[in-house]
Amino acid sequence: MNLGRTVAVRLLVFAASLFVASIAIFLVVNALPGDVATAILGFGADPASIAELRARLGLDRPLLVRYFSWVGGMISGDMGRSYLTNESVTALVAPRIGVTAWLVVISMLIAPLVALPLGMLAAMKRRTWQGAAASTVSQIGLSIPAFYAGILLVIVFAVGLHWLPANGYTDLVDASGRWRPVAFLQHLVLPVTSLVIVQASVLTRYVRSAFVEVLSEDYFRTARAVGWTRWRALWRHGVRNAAISVVTVIGLQLATLLVGAIVVEQVFRLPGLGTALLSAVANRDLIVVQGIVMVLVFAVLVINLLTDLSYLLIDPRLRGRDAR
Repeated sequence: MNLGRTVAVRLLVFAASLFVASIAIFLVVNALPGDVATAILGFGADPASIAELRARLGLDRPLLVRYFSWVGGMISGDMGRSYLTNESVTALVAPRIGVTAWLVVISMLIAPLVALPLGMLAAMKRRTWQGAAASTVSQIGLSIPAFYAGILLVIVFAVGLHWLPANGYTDLVDASGRWRPVAFLQHLVLPVTSLVIVQASVLTRYVRSAFVEVLSEDYFRTARAVGWTRWRALWRHGVRNAAISVVTVIGLQLATLLVGAIVVEQVFRLPGLGTALLSAVANRDLIVVQGIVMVLVFAVLVINLLTDLSYLLIDPRLRGRDAR
């Protein structure tokens, strides 16, 4: 199977997964107990008023009709309108995607930069105090939840030292078109750090395991036999061979990072998808819940697709494997 056909298969799997996910999300959200119209008007509302509101919101239509109406709208960029405010869900979600995206992308760019050298050190020096220290640091990071790390960072750097803001968010470019990179970064330092602590710790453990395996391979011993230093042999040959394992973990961690970002947004009061999702759940604004969850699922599936495609770039031998 050539590269183009392999990519086409991956894209078909992605589309099928997205379709199945949309069905699952719609059914689960609509199976939640309670009635939206009753929740909006109150339990003492007149039955006629409740029936009128259900008809106005389209909740009286058959489930299948409502599903295809929702999916068709999403394909055209319209995720419906909020049951509570009548605001466009797309307009509500769009600006929040950027906040969550910045948080996730910056965290995932920094985490490997921390984990790669730390994991390599833990592997190369695993029988020394340096390796033990690197492993201990990663183990401590694993034991601290991201939201708790965020609270500790706020206590130290915002409340105690007054170096950074405790919460809030500033756009990189404000409404007047003025760039505000300093304020933008200041508000992201603590939430990003709280996520990086956990993600880098997880990655460090996997990087260490991958490189420990590389150290026992014949090609590594051959490179050492011809006079290369351990670090040079590891960097020239070990990184590429360990890359598939590391990329797999990074792909998985990106998915979990989205979940962690939702919680961290609450700690730092960031106006991202997590804040909007929890608010919509609390207010029983189910159409908003559906839209946000679908966006998150779409992001996870895209991450998995990119991870699969990156394998083909790292190891060309995988390009023809699907043919067998």
